[in-house]
Amino acid sequence: MPNSKPYRIKSISDYHKVRGLPKAEHPLISVVNLESDKPRKRDHESFILNFYSISIKRAWNIKYHYGQQEYDFNDGVMFFMAPGQVFGIEAADNVVHPSGWVLLIHPDFLWNTPLAKAIKKYEFFDYSVNEALFVSEKEEKIIDGIIRNIQNEYKSNIDKYSQGIIISQIETLLNYAERFYQRQFITRNISNHRILDSLEKLLNDYFENEDLIAKGLPTVQYISDHLNVSQGYLRGLLKVLTGQNTQQHIHEKLISKAKEKLSTTDLSVSEIAYALGFEHPQSFSKLFKTKTQLSPLEFRQSFS
Repeated sequence: MPNSKPYRIKSISDYHKVRGLPKAEHPLISVVNLESDKPRKRDHESFILNFYSISIKRAWNIKYHYGQQEYDFNDGVMFFMAPGQVFGIEAADNVVHPSGWVLLIHPDFLWNTPLAKAIKKYEFFDYSVNEALFVSEKEEKIIDGIIRNIQNEYKSNIDKYSQGIIISQIETLLNYAERFYQRQFITRNISNHRILDSLEKLLNDYFENEDLIAKGLPTVQYISDHLNVSQGYLRGLLKVLTGQNTQQHIHEKLISKAKEKLSTTDLSVSEIAYALGFEHPQSFSKLFKTKTQLSPLEFRQSFS
């Protein structure tokens, strides 16, 4: 896809115009049937949306781009975009008819409702495209039913109850998505266990490095970058499979290495702290005691 500057779409009405769709029936929320939003032959476009997008897509002979990544949607998958993310389309010559839908939600629709703040807790809006949600046929029917409820509500006569009813349907949709992601973390065990194995090797290699004084402690960003997963997806995966988040895994490996050095070497506590990447030995001692209920010296003395 060419490196052209993405086109910013500020409103849902503009989205309908740009994609050649019928006029939006509501200015702040819309369900787009992807049979209508067909990519054109040799369609190469990229956009930045000023609103939320939730969708299920399947059977597209095209590639979707999110940031620097791309994904072929040949199966039913569900994914989520927050305002400000880059969205692109690259169609092939032999484009097939798409199926699925896109739910567009402008932030103004959520204004002055609890969901305006609560929506930020759903971390899958920050997941990478290769971390999309694969839904079963049964799960997809549940989601499709919620989407129909939303669509029927905003297409009917709008009254003082309409926004509240739609908001509750969106919350239900997001809660189901969160449940289905928990299922995916468990059932897609081959790829997820590979991530766990890679995490273990990455941390082992990192703490075996002789240059930790210069490198410092590994960060969550460093871990996610090297595992090629987003921070949110990694945190959610680890929490489900191990009960610990990424930072806790880093600390667990760190304490394990510290115990090894305290019990098998004559290095001082300060030397061990520096060797493990701590700038200040006091920070190391504080973390060690928090995790073990013993100071480093007390732990060492337990072996004498």
